[in-house]
Amino acid sequence: MVPEFGGIPTGLPHVSLPQEGLGYYNRIFDMWRRVNAAGNRIVFDFSQCTFLGQNGVAFLGGLARWFERRGGEVAFDWDSLRGNVRMNLAQNGFLSSFEGGVDPWEGNSIPYREDPKLDKDALVDYLANKWLGRDWVHLSDGLRYAVAGKVCEIYVNAFEHSDSRVGVFSCGQHYPNMKMVRLTAVDFGVGIPGNVRLFAGDENIQASSAMKWAFQRGTTTRPGSSGGGVGLDLLKELVRLNEGALQVFSHEGYAVLLSQSERYAARPQYFDGTMVTITLRCDEKYYRLMNERDDEPLF
Repeated sequence: MVPEFGGIPTGLPHVSLPQEGLGYYNRIFDMWRRVNAAGNRIVFDFSQCTFLGQNGVAFLGGLARWFERRGGEVAFDWDSLRGNVRMNLAQNGFLSSFEGGVDPWEGNSIPYREDPKLDKDALVDYLANKWLGRDWVHLSDGLRYAVAGKVCEIYVNAFEHSDSRVGVFSCGQHYPNMKMVRLTAVDFGVGIPGNVRLFAGDENIQASSAMKWAFQRGTTTRPGSSGGGVGLDLLKELVRLNEGALQVFSHEGYAVLLSQSERYAARPQYFDGTMVTITLRCDEKYYRLMNERDDEPLF
């Protein structure tokens, strides 16, 4: 018997603010639990899926590859796709990755991407040009590449620490009506709390405490490193000034970093790996580095 279930739950809402809609993520990670408990074949059914954001796209693609890596067989019920969902999956390249025959095109999507191995140059190019280089957020070239280099640390950490056998999966989306742009990266490795517990030699560290430790400046689990956290100090500052958000989910912990606050807490659904979502506002402000000549530099 083929286990069938909704790839994404009924009435998937668009999460407008990071502190809202945590039930959405709980349902996504419950999907991971069900796939983890499945047999040798699964079918993703989209009949109840009315919207699929960039986080769902990146997670679904990674989940399918993760199941295949385990030796399982994955099928998609493409006939169950609604027109708007199909259009989005075609535009961002998800369909061409799994179905073939449909070339993606440039629109409001940041392309779906699979990175089974680390290629920093290709990733920085993707982040600087496909995500930050579309004039949705007004950044100087210096800041654009500086932020891309820092965000690339998410991928570096995933390959160096997470032991994700299928790599990292990314997708982004521009939401013009909300004046926001979002990027999500997912790995299916051991997770941030797992690494922190191993580094500290203490399996009893709470996931929320491990997440908070990992985001402090100067902390790292990288052997021989002089520090630097997860490489997101610059990005955290940009998020703060841009009134954006940074969300990180790993194991039973999550971190939400907003312009005026940081929150580290526990949640009911467990996920082995790590999901990072970055939200930036699309406004008329122009952001730049401190060493770039301007009357009001960013840093």
